[in-house]
Amino acid sequence: MTEKYKIYLPEDIRSRLINDAELFEFMRGDEAVNLNGFLKELIVNYFDQYRQESEELLNGIMEDITSVRSIRNRDAAALADKIISTYIRGDAASSGRRSVITLTVSGQSYNIIKTIEDNLLQDKSLSGYMKDMFASYLAIPRSRREEIIFRDTYETIQKAVSERRRLTLSSSSSVLKFKVEPYIIAASKEEQCNYLLCRDVKTKKARTFRISRIRTPFVTSEKYPVDERFAERIRTIAMRSPQSASADIHASVQLTEAGKRKYRLIVKNRPAVTRIEGDVYIFDWPEMQLEDYFRRFGKDAVVLKPKSLKTRLRNYYAQALEAYGEEC
Repeated sequence: MTEKYKIYLPEDIRSRLINDAELFEFMRGDEAVNLNGFLKELIVNYFDQYRQESEELLNGIMEDITSVRSIRNRDAAALADKIISTYIRGDAASSGRRSVITLTVSGQSYNIIKTIEDNLLQDKSLSGYMKDMFASYLAIPRSRREEIIFRDTYETIQKAVSERRRLTLSSSSSVLKFKVEPYIIAASKEEQCNYLLCRDVKTKKARTFRISRIRTPFVTSEKYPVDERFAERIRTIAMRSPQSASADIHASVQLTEAGKRKYRLIVKNRPAVTRIEGDVYIFDWPEMQLEDYFRRFGKDAVVLKPKSLKTRLRNYYAQALEAYGEEC
């Protein structure tokens, strides 16, 4: 059964939902964002949690009201403030221009919508209920939102980690298939995404996979022994930069005054500086992350060493210059 519904949303909620759908790579064949596919996953994976938390909140407020036998002005004001902060102020944050989306549901998402229509609306419209559920979802940190949308993947990996079993998987960022020994799932502070840190069975090297990019994870029957030395290295990576499991390099980068300002201001995936010697910043950090970070600096960051990183950035700018061609 398939059904279509008109859902009216504040523009900021719609925009943030689209951002999540794009970040989590819900795309159609024409590379457009597949918002409908994303919302179906959100509804299926978040409805039970939202319903439970909403009921707990309502019961808590009802207990507050019924616990007061004779409400004085001060008590009434405190109670009113609590209700306003929970409901009205929450809506105010989503005020402004509104837009409409067409939500097409089928299968499990259709059954959930029918459950809401038949049992939970009371004096509220379906559109209003969905708006509140989407707003509640967006109030959760992004790393937890990723867990919600990719619940099956997350639970499969957690099972493999807890049972110390090897895992097979593929990734949207690679055509290869992998068999790995999973050690830990860690959240990146900058990107607010979750990463599986593991050891590749074939190469014996550390690897990292973003949870939202993992496809077809499968827990095998093969158990693996925990390598405590490797586990300690993985824990260090998890705390610092789980999006990269590469070994550190020792790098020196000379920054101009503008480069120093950029380093202070550009915080996403910023490498931690080991020490500063005048204009030279010393890093012990994975090479690929250093390259990605300093690509944004142009002439305001010049790699002094190692040669490999210097060559990477020089080739990057040389290719850009070639692509732009000579000035007309």
